[in-house]
Amino acid sequence: MEIKSRDDFYEFLTLLRDDLHKRPDGWENNNLDAFLEAMAAYTKDIGYMYRNNNIDIDVDVSNPPWRVFADILLGAKIYE
Repeated sequence: MEIKSRDDFYEFLTLLRDDLHKRPDGWENNNLDAFLEAMAAYTKDIGYMYRNNNIDIDVDVSNPPWRVFADILLGAKIYE
């Protein structure tokens, strides 16, 4: 899914929530406390994810693209 706007991000969040309801066993962090803890850690380490997966993304930390928020939430789903 390409995420370039707030509406795209909204749709992504809706799909992410649906995934939690349909496949909770696919989530390492399936409660809010664990999810937020992983989200905080993943936010700090997301640069490594991009680098390790050869994803070239130019991120201005004062105005990041909506895709970065989606990657953080998606990463928090499984990040330990």
